[in-house]
Amino acid sequence: MATVEFKGKTFEVDEDGFISSFDQWNPDWVEYVKTSEGITELTEEHWKVIHVLQDYYKKHGIAPMVRILTKVTGYKLKYIYELFPSGPGKGACKMAGLPKPTGCV
Repeated sequence: MATVEFKGKTFEVDEDGFISSFDQWNPDWVEYVKTSEGITELTEEHWKVIHVLQDYYKKHGIAPMVRILTKVTGYKLKYIYELFPSGPGKGACKMAGLPKPTGCV
């Protein structure tokens, strides 16, 4: 497994750059991923999506489907793509510290 070092912390990542364990997640991971996702500034809306993803993952062990994410956040899918240009599955889940989704997120 590959590793990423950022701000003195080491993260184990899979071949797609997702951290290997949710337990490794911390706000520094978000700072690291945001640059690779082309996000210059994190807003409250970014954090809302991240926290919804994390809460759902903690309860269910998987990422929520897109319709659940849009319903809980109140954001349209188009807006989530504006926040996370690579999408809710790749960008948002990666930033939230979830494993790479296998289904339709």
